[in-house]
Amino acid sequence: MGKIRVARLGKMDYKEALSIQEKLLAERQAGEGEDTLLLVEHPSVLTLGRRGKQNNIIVPEEYLKANNIKVYEISRGGDVTYHGPGQIVGYPIMDLHNYGKDIKDFVWKIEETFIRLLKEEYGIEACREENKYTGVWVGEEKITAIGIAVKKWVTMHGFAFNVNTNLDHFKWIIPCGLADRGVTSIQKVTGKHQDFERLNDLVVKYFCEVFDLEPELSGI
Repeated sequence: MGKIRVARLGKMDYKEALSIQEKLLAERQAGEGEDTLLLVEHPSVLTLGRRGKQNNIIVPEEYLKANNIKVYEISRGGDVTYHGPGQIVGYPIMDLHNYGKDIKDFVWKIEETFIRLLKEEYGIEACREENKYTGVWVGEEKITAIGIAVKKWVTMHGFAFNVNTNLDHFKWIIPCGLADRGVTSIQKVTGKHQDFERLNDLVVKYFCEVFDLEPELSGI
């Protein structure tokens, strides 16, 4: 069983977390450092992936500026997504040389993390849509968005898991460019506000079980 450093960053601005990712990415590409899973909660922010279209942001630019909502164009796959309070965002910085250099399997395991967590802890039936849409779905609504980048076989960016997320904020965008699909959260499905710290612990537990890794809690 391998090991992975787990760093819980708490509430952090998106740009600051991106800078940490880039530093860790460079270290892993140079054969230094160690595989790391960053867990963070962002203030409200929009990010556009490589295939992202500006017209999938459907509120006026003036609204975003007035509410201090920044938009970042980034290198991950996928279209536009929202990050905000009540959402667990995870950034695995992992050298895929150690995982069979299999990007499809890497994404499958991230999806499996949340499918198992939701089923075993909450009795929620969630699924992936193989060969169609990336992410984890409860019915027609996405509960976990996934968008990664792989550079010299090292991963960055990652997943966004809706726990107590304000789902009204997704009305600012066409999430992932899918106009015919919705979004959901554990809070919405269960009707109860969730213990956010406990959910962070569960994400670490299931992620490490699926990837067969031993977590080492650490600062950055």
